Amino acid sequence: MLIHQLPPEPAYLRVKVGRRLYRAGAALLKNSVYVLPAGEPQREDLTWIAREIATAGGEAVVCETRLVAGLDDAALRDLFRRARNEEYTRIADEARAALESVDTPDSEAERLAQMRRDLARLRRRLAETADLDFFAAAGRGAAEAQLLALEGRLRAAQSPTAGAASGSDLASLRGHLWVTRAGVHVDRMASAWLIRRFVDPDASFRFVRGRGYRPRVGEVRFDMFEAEFTHEGDACTFEVLLARSGLHDPALDALAEIVHDLDLKDGKYQRPEAAGLERLIAGITMTQAEDKARLARGAALFDDLYAFFRGVGHRDS
Repeated sequence: MLIHQLPPEPAYLRVKVGRRLYRAGAALLKNSVYVLPAGEPQREDLTWIAREIATAGGEAVVCETRLVAGLDDAALRDLFRRARNEEYTRIADEARAALESVDTPDSEAERLAQMRRDLARLRRRLAETADLDFFAAAGRGAAEAQLLALEGRLRAAQSPTAGAASGSDLASLRGHLWVTRAGVHVDRMASAWLIRRFVDPDASFRFVRGRGYRPRVGEVRFDMFEAEFTHEGDACTFEVLLARSGLHDPALDALAEIVHDLDLKDGKYQRPEAAGLERLIAGITMTQAEDKARLARGAALFDDLYAFFRGVGHRDS
């Protein structure tokens, strides 16, 4: 619990503190009294805000409390749920409006670009709201459903070049030696992870110069010139592998969009996670000279990202 009193000046302090409390997910219990569930991250958030108030000449106290009368724990949990449900409702409404905008008279390219921007923005909002959803507000499911509907409409409206490629089945892709260009970066790291995680757990990789390489018996090339799996149209290798392997998983679809944005640099999906992943991949390539080491570090990274996207869509909250 944060109990505070702000000085009359500076006038912007009240707005600044209010925004900090909102971003922390604090609920207003009474005038100048805010609460968060007990936990180290929440205590740290309130302590920093209290310090900022004191530095500006105000007064603030952070304490742990036990409700005895006037309000019980169940009522307080409902207070948090109502706040999150309001935000989930706004997200769902905006996603629904974005879906309806498909029928606007703008050009097809403009509509798709706006839908991608809306989807990226609403994904960020949903993730931020879910992080502050301490007591499993019921409105999250409806918000997620609307975002999935928007994502599905966007995919259907686009021309997925990779999806039009000749199909494969997982069994036919096992037991090969996978060959790619040396100096692996994001698309090759992600593709190798996809191969070993979902296509062939025993897959081995060879790294070659690239152009002019002639495959031996039992080898399959990816992300290189004249490869069996490489860029097709505006689809990166990861997208092509995903489409032709017949894997259907929203979490893998999210990863494909991030890899696409980083590899092709066209901003097609406007994924907010791309900038962070770009820096992590850069760190791997700067510290790991060997391609096998890069794949190992990249695999751990993509394992964690995949787990995150599986959690966003499927976890019980």
